[in-house]
Amino acid sequence: MVESGTEKPRKTAYHHGDLRATLLRAAEEELDERGIEGFTLRGCAKRAGVSHAAPTHHFGDANGLLTALAAVGFERFLEVQTRVQAEAGADARARHTAAGLGYIRFALENPELFRLMFSSRRADFSDAALQKTAMQSFDALLGSIAALRGVNPREDQPAMLDVLASWALAHGLSDLLLSGRMLTLADMPGETRERTLAEIFTRSLRD
Repeated sequence: MVESGTEKPRKTAYHHGDLRATLLRAAEEELDERGIEGFTLRGCAKRAGVSHAAPTHHFGDANGLLTALAAVGFERFLEVQTRVQAEAGADARARHTAAGLGYIRFALENPELFRLMFSSRRADFSDAALQKTAMQSFDALLGSIAALRGVNPREDQPAMLDVLASWALAHGLSDLLLSGRMLTLADMPGETRERTLAEIFTRSLRD
């Protein structure tokens, strides 16, 4: 029963022993359902079943919470890529292609979080934690090209161009699929689409 004049908080499966983690999970729900433009601290607090002041205490404002969520997003982004790479075996070319497939897989499974990480100005990239996780993702791409080319991309211009080309390809494909602009790929069954994407990545790598 709800008392007159009050609103019952949404029930969640969260445990309140770690309020910061609880708020981050609630923030991701809010982002998924309402998008970046509709994101509010009040909505996050309601989802978490806490006072409206609780998110402010931990994150300052909505952008602070989104910044922390973006940092978590980059951690998961790298985890997905690493997991897909592990399934590809030891071959450097196959692992590099797998990283690209992991990039796209993360984007398609987490569209709003992906947009927050890569196309929104709400997240503050001067934040130390966000800088760290974002750079770890970029370092992983550098390492993938280093394994493929046998040189450090930071010390070799052609290898660095490979880094930038690979990033642009993975991100461009992700964005086109999310926006529904690449229907040829979007309409394919999952396994067929992955094989086609792998072929695209393979064709993009110079010998």
